[in-house]
Amino acid sequence: MTGTGRSDGNILITGTSAAQAAVLTDDALAFLTGLQRSFNARRRALLESRAARQTRLNAGTEQLDFLSETADIRRTAWTVVPPPNDLVDRRVEITGPVNAKTIINALNSGASAFMADFEDASSPMWHNMVEGQSNLVRAVRRTLNFADETSGKRYTLNDETAVLLVRPRGWHMEEAHLLIDGEPMSASLFDFGLFVFHNAHELLARGSGPYFYLPKLQSRHEAALWRDVFLAAERTLDLPRGSIRATILIETLPAAFEMDEILYEMREHIVGLNCGRWDYIFSMIKTLGRRADFVVPDRALVTMTSPALSAYSKLLIKTCHRRGAHAMGGMAAQIPIRGDEAANALALEKVEADKEREAREGHDGTWVAHPGLIPTALAAFNAVMPGANQVQRLRDDVEVSAADLTRRPEGSVTEQGLRHNIRVGIQYIAAWLDGQGCVPLYNLMEDAATAEICRAQIWQWRLHGVRLDSGRIVTGELLKAIIGEEVAVLPPHVYSRQSLEDARNLFLDLCLADDIEPFLTTPAYRRLLQTEEQSRRTT
Repeated sequence: MTGTGRSDGNILITGTSAAQAAVLTDDALAFLTGLQRSFNARRRALLESRAARQTRLNAGTEQLDFLSETADIRRTAWTVVPPPNDLVDRRVEITGPVNAKTIINALNSGASAFMADFEDASSPMWHNMVEGQSNLVRAVRRTLNFADETSGKRYTLNDETAVLLVRPRGWHMEEAHLLIDGEPMSASLFDFGLFVFHNAHELLARGSGPYFYLPKLQSRHEAALWRDVFLAAERTLDLPRGSIRATILIETLPAAFEMDEILYEMREHIVGLNCGRWDYIFSMIKTLGRRADFVVPDRALVTMTSPALSAYSKLLIKTCHRRGAHAMGGMAAQIPIRGDEAANALALEKVEADKEREAREGHDGTWVAHPGLIPTALAAFNAVMPGANQVQRLRDDVEVSAADLTRRPEGSVTEQGLRHNIRVGIQYIAAWLDGQGCVPLYNLMEDAATAEICRAQIWQWRLHGVRLDSGRIVTGELLKAIIGEEVAVLPPHVYSRQSLEDARNLFLDLCLADDIEPFLTTPAYRRLLQTEEQSRRTT
């Protein structure tokens, strides 16, 4: 970190530069303080409820099922408010981190919408988070530009751009650089609050609005908290009620049992639900991973055609369309493979098949990680969706039970899969510690969700002593040996030596832990803070 800190009574900001101070104005900080004081205690209580429920699931005293106390919500007829005009058609959305070059390229990409991601695709270095907010302020006002010092190329926004949505960090994250009343601020409230404070009125004046993607929710109560945050922001900023709109990612297994309820709680502010497939697979392992009868195979075998994932996807479509909401498909993480036409063609074939499946089943749009995938995804949806969306397809033929959602994906556990998880997980964490949250690895654009699956799978395989296809049993000693072998052949010039060592140690600790760490970004953030503090002291 560079720069000096600021202290204003009960507010303490560390490492604030002059450029960052332009975003963290006194009025903005007052707004953030109001959100924190109003909602942080409730956020903490909900996180405690998550942990308590997981303890009951581990002990077998509670089983995942559709809730009896909310049966009336699922049974009765109601709909969410209609979407704003610029979110009626969102057939292909692109996602990415919040650096200037990515924002410009994504908004210019030809996608329907761009999700600027402060969460899984961004490393939460203070500089990244605050500069990202500054970039979005300029993007909204169409003054954002970027000059690449290496190539000399200059990037500016086109006249026509994708609709902007923003994903704040999840409820579990905190922003340690901003202390309010002696406590770190909720990262969710920080990311949301800064964006809506600086941009809501400007966006509405331009015919759009403050639109968000909300991650990692596990219950209707967490959705209700976001609803109340939205309402408080609208009152404080004198915004029309319902002008803040959100799409919620159903990327945890518990949330899949409360999709109706989540839509109901957010019905004035919600546009749709999204199949957050990678985090959803991670959540399946995290939630049911202690069960010996729920050992999940190599992640490459866990596709959206697996029965449990297919049931989840179809239930999301049915639920959304019954309530007048969009059902958004999942991510295509492939990136163009330059110099290998055959491999690139095969990758595009996989994307095409996946997007055709989503469109046929009734999704209203989908996600891609790279602009090069937009034509393929667009063609798949155009072929079956001549209108702006498919909300009229009610999918009354779909019936999904709790057993369907908790069915174990079938397949084997291989040594190759173990080694690949190690390579991807450690390299991603090393890049994240170096400040990069969106990382190209083995022809895929990876974010934190992939690293979560990698380490969760290995944790589970070690916990249950799984026998690999090679005949070797996954133990702590085997993991130490294979991690040493794999790290030894990683490219040393890509990551800093310290970050690679820290990533190796953190990954191993997570895999050997008695209990699964809910999110790897929590201990990784502590290491990130140490690195930033060391940097600050030397500048």
